[in-house]
Amino acid sequence: MELKWLLCVTLLALGILAVQAHDMDEDNDADDVVDIEDDLDDGIEEIEESKSETSSPPPAPKVAYSPPVPTGEVYFAESFDKGTLDGWILSRAKKDDTDDEIAKYDGKWEVQDMKETKLPGDKGLVMVTRAKHHAISSKLNKPFVFDTKPLIIQYEVNFQNGIECGGAYVKLLSKTPELNLDQFHDKTPYTIMFGPDKCGEDYKLHFIFRHKNPKTGKYEEKHAKRPDADLKSYFTDKKTHLYTLVLNPDNSFEILVDQTVVNSGNLLNDMSPPVNPPREIEDPNDQKPEDWDERPKIPDPDAVKPDDWDEDAPAKIADENAVKPEGWLDDEPEYVADPDAEKPEDWDEDMDGEWEAPQIANPKCETAPGCGTWQRPMIDNPNYKGKWKPPMIDNVNYQGIWKPRKIPNPDFFEDLEPFKMTPVSAVGLELWSMTSDIFFDNFMICSERAVADDWARDGWGLKKAADGAAEPGVVGQMMAAAEERPWLWVVYILTVALPVFLVVLFCCSGKKQPGAAEYKKTDAPQPDVVDDEKEEEEKDKGEKEEEEEEEDANEEKLGSDADLGSASQEEEEEEEEEDRKPASEEEETVNRSPRNRKPRKD
Repeated sequence: MELKWLLCVTLLALGILAVQAHDMDEDNDADDVVDIEDDLDDGIEEIEESKSETSSPPPAPKVAYSPPVPTGEVYFAESFDKGTLDGWILSRAKKDDTDDEIAKYDGKWEVQDMKETKLPGDKGLVMVTRAKHHAISSKLNKPFVFDTKPLIIQYEVNFQNGIECGGAYVKLLSKTPELNLDQFHDKTPYTIMFGPDKCGEDYKLHFIFRHKNPKTGKYEEKHAKRPDADLKSYFTDKKTHLYTLVLNPDNSFEILVDQTVVNSGNLLNDMSPPVNPPREIEDPNDQKPEDWDERPKIPDPDAVKPDDWDEDAPAKIADENAVKPEGWLDDEPEYVADPDAEKPEDWDEDMDGEWEAPQIANPKCETAPGCGTWQRPMIDNPNYKGKWKPPMIDNVNYQGIWKPRKIPNPDFFEDLEPFKMTPVSAVGLELWSMTSDIFFDNFMICSERAVADDWARDGWGLKKAADGAAEPGVVGQMMAAAEERPWLWVVYILTVALPVFLVVLFCCSGKKQPGAAEYKKTDAPQPDVVDDEKEEEEKDKGEKEEEEEEEDANEEKLGSDADLGSASQEEEEEEEEEDRKPASEEEETVNRSPRNRKPRKD
């Protein structure tokens, strides 16, 4: 056991020495840098360059980029790989009810590569400016009509600088005669709004559709329930994420991030407010009767205040058993004027009044139990009862909480096919953000899931593969860190080798007892363990001897029983012979009888 602890302490000491040596090397390196002459700088730079060239890991495999191509019918597809904004219209509108300085949609949009792209040539739409209104839109290849085909919306977002407060959602603009993309603004009618949005610590993934009331013709926004998944990483990891909305004719929907479902539901059951209003509503003209009693408990009218109830008794009284502590300074005040204070030179008594030194704690009271007039401490009054109130009893006239009666809802309707929304003819981004350089790419609107998956594989999938190829593995990261900090090798050895060594040492090794030959060499007494083993051996030997004796006794018993049985049988036969033999032979027979024989020893 001492050897085990010695090895453990040795390994830990090696680690501590390595860390200290590293710190000393850093200090020495810093001192050497101060002392190195300027004419040696070039030589050192050459050495460092050659060292970095020899120690740098091999370059990561590159993923070749090729623009994605739709593999089926699409209503809209845009990869921005042409490098221009052809087909997109910048809004020149102004927001209503906003100051003219910030009402304009003058935020800048550009087609650029990502800042830290791993796919040269892969361009996207970038919202360049911050704290401005941005609006840009594009026409669909053909309007999408909500009939028997699903609607799939898919695009990529990368918050290159993170996100403080702002959105990256997309709007599908309703097909109306008044639609003018040049004047696209926040009040432009849309059918669906979908995408990420964040402000503060509130992380959202919107799915909103505008539903038309079949009775009034008015539109109302319906919001999908919040997803249960944690969305924070999609806003903070500065990676490109793929957002997909799948809306089916059976009113079901799915929301996916990076091809993983994070929210799903049904337009009839999982939207707020519900698509269909209730059949009944509370009567707005119904009023609660004046004699309606909503009190479940009332004061007991028959209760009487006890005669000994004193409502004037105070809650606190002076403790009559208290005694003034010895050494209490009655004549000393708790605070005195600071004797070291001096009147400021610029003090004007006409303006500031008569100067008085500031008050400080009386130094004489520091060693005394107290100063000033002593007063008895206050304690709870045992006779205090407070103001008397009658006890509460059940109200026999209680009628419950009043609610207005229900009446048929005059605005009730039942739309069992909310999927059949207003057709859409354009896609747009209308955003405000306090963070710049939000990257958008690979927009697609289609009806076939396979087409959307192929588009995702050729676009977002390539980005993901390139990022994965560029990132070193865990072992590579550890090796690179160790090259920069050689003392990490000791940490790695301790982290890996120490647990393995301890497991082998403690689990695989058995107790080794000293042999008898070792004790024969000296006259040293053997440990108690040896004595215990001898006692156990003697005990086992004694038990074996007892078992052998019991077996012998059993055999003896069986032998004696057999002798007795045979003797009795012979006696009967001899008695019969005695009757037939003459008297002269009787004595000889008796002498040979088993009774006169000595018992046989086994």
